[in-house]
Amino acid sequence: MHDETAAGPTPTLFSWEFATDPYPAYAWLREHAPVHRTALPSGVEAWLVTRYADARQALADQRLSKNPAHHAESAHAKGKTGIPGERKAELMTHLLNIDPPDHTRLRRLVSKAFTPRRVAEFAPRVQELTDRLIDDFVEKGSADLIHEFAFPLPIYAICDMLGVPREDQDDFRDWAGMMIRHSGGPRGGVARSVKQMRNYLAELIHRKREDPGEDLISGLIRASDHGEHLTENEAAAMAFILLFAGFETTVNLIGNGVYALLRHPEQRERLQWSLAAGETGLLATGVETGPSRGVTPGPPAGKDLLATAVEELLRYDGPVELATWRYATEPLTLGGQAVAAGDPVLVVLAAADRDPERFEQPDVLDLTRRDNPHLGYGHGIHYCLGAPLARLEGQTALATLLRRLPDLRLAADPADLRWRGGLIMRGLRTLPVEFSPSGR
Repeated sequence: MHDETAAGPTPTLFSWEFATDPYPAYAWLREHAPVHRTALPSGVEAWLVTRYADARQALADQRLSKNPAHHAESAHAKGKTGIPGERKAELMTHLLNIDPPDHTRLRRLVSKAFTPRRVAEFAPRVQELTDRLIDDFVEKGSADLIHEFAFPLPIYAICDMLGVPREDQDDFRDWAGMMIRHSGGPRGGVARSVKQMRNYLAELIHRKREDPGEDLISGLIRASDHGEHLTENEAAAMAFILLFAGFETTVNLIGNGVYALLRHPEQRERLQWSLAAGETGLLATGVETGPSRGVTPGPPAGKDLLATAVEELLRYDGPVELATWRYATEPLTLGGQAVAAGDPVLVVLAAADRDPERFEQPDVLDLTRRDNPHLGYGHGIHYCLGAPLARLEGQTALATLLRRLPDLRLAADPADLRWRGGLIMRGLRTLPVEFSPSGR
């Protein structure tokens, strides 16, 4: 869709060419039309918010509801604004579609599974999965890092956390694969996978009620049985959204992150050296946590550099391009634009996180960047619940790849790589790489 402004025509948005590198178009919008109404590929019209300050305001504004019932357009249009198939599968009552007080109640129930302590306890399992997946291709000297590594790692991890038996996890991998392959394309394939997943979750919830364990689904059932009033639909929807939101974001974090490192060899080599030096004790002991007694810390090193690197990769080319849908519950002004009640609003995280008003040299990848309050995991009450787990998976995946495949290199022309279609997520379809075959 082209609109004329005083600065010329609005760049074409949401084309395949745009998906390859959306950042120049977002820079134009930030400067000339920071809150911009446009027709999306689905035909739905929505406001795009691209400046950092406006984005933070919108993400925390209680007048912007997550509930699709506030969408002013027809029921037919409403079906185009969520996850395909979730409405028919009765999976709408999850954290991405509800407001307080229900959001507060459900988030409290599940937040115990994602505390730093619980996630730290899960770290050995994430490392085990990471090594096992690399073992499967390390002797070949080549791999597609999306399908052979970045995709299965978070699937198996979140299945373990939810309590999906190991013998059923490949089914989840197939359903999730269908959702990723068809994102941005025909919604029917995704809807079928959602329905299959919903049927399985309903059955699993019944099984866990009879034989509970220490997993997340069992915890949700126990909470419900102790007066928290969690319906079966809510339990299934919660498990579904944890899986849906917990796998594709991490697939893209790992895929986009590795790709960015391969395109910036000096940054990759710095991280690689830092990790190796840390393992051999060449770096100063301890992990810097920030300024102390007025002293400005030096460049991060070792595990600290790994942590800042993952945050910078999230900012530079993060897994979530646009925050999930919001709807104005009343007329409001956002970035100088009048937004009517019922209008959909989409916060463009990818644009906000490269706003030069907030980030110095925003188009430069700098793994040592400390002043980095990026919006990759959102902001406000809908801040990503699974962020600690995603960080653990991202840090573990990158560190292990760089350690075990030290000469990892891209095995395709960047111009030939394709990005998956879709509105919310940003990720590569494939990431072919080569490396020297090595022992296990």
